[in-house]
This record gives sequence, C-alpha cells and structure tokens, in this order.
Amino acid sequence: MDSFELNKVMGAVLGCCLVLLSLNITANALFAPHKPAKPGYDIVVQEAAPAGKPGAPAAPEEPIAKLFAAADMGRGEASAKKCVACHTFGKGEPNRVGPNLYGIVGRAKASVAGFNYSAGMKGKGGNWTIDDLNAFVLNPKGFVPGTTMTFNGVPRATERADLLTYINSKSDNPTPLPKAADAGTAPGQLAQR
Repeated sequence: MDSFELNKVMGAVLGCCLVLLSLNITANALFAPHKPAKPGYDIVVQEAAPAGKPGAPAAPEEPIAKLFAAADMGRGEASAKKCVACHTFGKGEPNRVGPNLYGIVGRAKASVAGFNYSAGMKGKGGNWTIDDLNAFVLNPKGFVPGTTMTFNGVPRATERADLLTYINSKSDNPTPLPKAADAGTAPGQLAQR
C-alpha cells in the first residue's frame, strides 16, 4: 500500500470522526435538558388513620426478652452490616462517624474516649442496658432527642433482637440476655432489675 492510499484511508476515518462529532454537538444543542426552577412537586398525602378504634392504645410490642429466645447471631451479624458504615465492632478498632460499639452493653453512655458525642447523648447519662439499646435502635432520635445519628432505626422487633444479640457478643464479658421467663414482666420492669 502506497502513501497515497494510506492518506485516503486516514482521511476517511478522520472525516467520519468529524461528522460524528458535529452530529453529537448538534444533538446536544437541540435536545439539551432544561432544569426546572423549583425541583420536584409538592405531593399532598392524607395521613392514614391508625388501625383499630380511634383513641385506642396501640397493641403492645412483644417483650424483647421473649424475642431473644429465637434470636439468631448470624442474622444479627447480617443486620449489623447496616451499621458498619458508621461504627466498628472489634476490640481496639477506631471510631468512625459513630463510636466503636465493642463492649457497649453495660458501658456508660457517651463514654468512648476521643469521640465527640452530641449534647443530647452526653446529657442522657447512665449505662447502656439491653432495654436502652432496644429503644435506641428502634428510634434513635426519639430515645435521645438531639442526637446527630442519622439512622432511622430498626422497626422490626425480631431484627432488633438478632442485632442486639450480635452486639452483646462483641465484648470481653457479654452481658447475660434477659431470659424468656422474664417475658411475662412488663418491658419497663426489665430495666429495673
């Protein structure tokens, strides 16, 4: 192949590239998306009435002690994957966005050295009990108003029991979990023991 043939082939390739580039520029100019001045729409949703009779109290949740009887460490470890973005579970591991959770059951609230807790958490006081952790994991902002934890909580009680079983195991001395025999007591009475 002589140089003249090579020049024709290269010219054809470059010409195709030039045509494709000009078509791309023209298409982007003709079909450019326009961003709205106010993003999104306001959707008005009527709040659904709670099930049951109006003014009737909600059905009490099954006591956590009863759920611990069927709790599974493997499911708890899988559920804890939601937490690893912000927390660590191993002994001596560093804090992340949230404090290290190793040995949290029985430990004083807001007590991990080197972690900057929110004012709401610092003002909570006391030690972390299973009941406290259950309430906190259910609704962090409801249990500690003013917390900077952005997690919405774990609404399913069985998943919380699995998670708390796993978290409790991450300790030098895991705290004995409430027995199923304690399930006959009211949920608030477990914390008083």
